[in-house]
Amino acid sequence: MRVVVPAAEGRAVKVGAGKRVRVTDLEGSQVGDLFVFAAGDLTEHLSASHTRAVTSRLFPAVGEQFVTDRRRPILTLVDDDSPGVHDMLIAACDPARYRALGVSGFHASCADNLRRSLASLDLASAHTPQPVNLFMRIPVSGDGRLSWLSAISRPGDAITFEAVVDCVFAVSACPQDLVGVNGRRPTSLAIDLLSDHDPRAKEPDK
Repeated sequence: MRVVVPAAEGRAVKVGAGKRVRVTDLEGSQVGDLFVFAAGDLTEHLSASHTRAVTSRLFPAVGEQFVTDRRRPILTLVDDDSPGVHDMLIAACDPARYRALGVSGFHASCADNLRRSLASLDLASAHTPQPVNLFMRIPVSGDGRLSWLSAISRPGDAITFEAVVDCVFAVSACPQDLVGVNGRRPTSLAIDLLSDHDPRAKEPDK
């Protein structure tokens, strides 16, 4: 089953333990903010900081796991056919971020997209966790400074996860158009829930 995430919007799906889910950059150079919650208790969520502590990496390698704020595995990274550039340092954009960038009126944000996508499933989270920023390119220099560069994912590039526990999997096609992380403009992503008979769900781990 495919769920298209329109540019600057968000979508959420429920993923059962052991099932695989893929996020595809449909047009290239599009960041996707990924939020994952334990299905039975949305106060438990994928935590970028706890995952970094477990993996000792800025982003897990294929075969490694993302963990929650309770240090339990929630996703396994099973495949990545993108250039492999992702981010777990930057917070989700929100209305305050756009006000700081000079926007006086409404601007779509990943924080609002998360709230709306959860509401579509009659769910809610009291706060916005730090996301896993798929395809986002934020290199760290030797002196510790961050650079905000355009994503280098290509049309059709994808990253695939396997749920360790039943979870709620939400993706925002980041609406950021003032800092150049999304190329020329925000575009769409896709969430694919891979069925057991889908051969792409059974590809060997790299």
